[in-house]
Amino acid sequence: MKKRLLILALTAGVFISSQAQTKVYATGGMEMVFSFADIDNNGITGGNIMRWAPVFNVQVFGNVDFGKNFGLIFGGAIRNVGLIYQVPDTNINLKKKYRNYNFAVPIGFKLGNMHKFLVFGGYEIEFPFHYKEKTFIDNAKQDAKIVTWFSGRTPAYYNSVFLGLQFPYGFTLKFKYYFSEFFNQDYTQNDGQGNISQPYKGLKANVWYISLGFALFKNNQVYYKEQAKYKEDYY
Repeated sequence: MKKRLLILALTAGVFISSQAQTKVYATGGMEMVFSFADIDNNGITGGNIMRWAPVFNVQVFGNVDFGKNFGLIFGGAIRNVGLIYQVPDTNINLKKKYRNYNFAVPIGFKLGNMHKFLVFGGYEIEFPFHYKEKTFIDNAKQDAKIVTWFSGRTPAYYNSVFLGLQFPYGFTLKFKYYFSEFFNQDYTQNDGQGNISQPYKGLKANVWYISLGFALFKNNQVYYKEQAKYKEDYY
């Protein structure tokens, strides 16, 4: 009986100690996205042009830190994701720009020094809710712009994974890859005159991007506090 009580007491002590080291808090930040795409248009590859999206990319994370070197993250985000496609093998200089605003739900981990350098990564599901498509011929924008909410031109959701680094003072560098194709190849449209077409049939595009962020996990505040304390103690 005494042994059982001792084991129970030790277990409770370990649990309480681990709970005392666990920190739960919220963070958030912006990011600049530099996106690319692997494109296969009915067997014709290439044509991707880098797309820069400085806005509107907002993310909020819940952080659960289990000690100083490991933590979990979860949250929500709004992402501006798309691609620019210079259509090859055409008689005209044809360029297409595609963009989605997505509502994203990430879940992942942090590994390293929670207040300084760390690696973070995980899985993210994204739900597109606002689609835009623009056409350029010889760099002149055409009137055939498409802007729509909850479009059937794209899948209902995207699956993606991300991996990033956070450096001292909170600067972040992240890589993200979308396993889901950007377009819904089965989408069918009617031009109102009885002509039915599938504009994205055979157009396979998997987006990936590199992004830059700052203070995503508020580590910059820790550094500034450390500098202030150092100056106070030594000057």
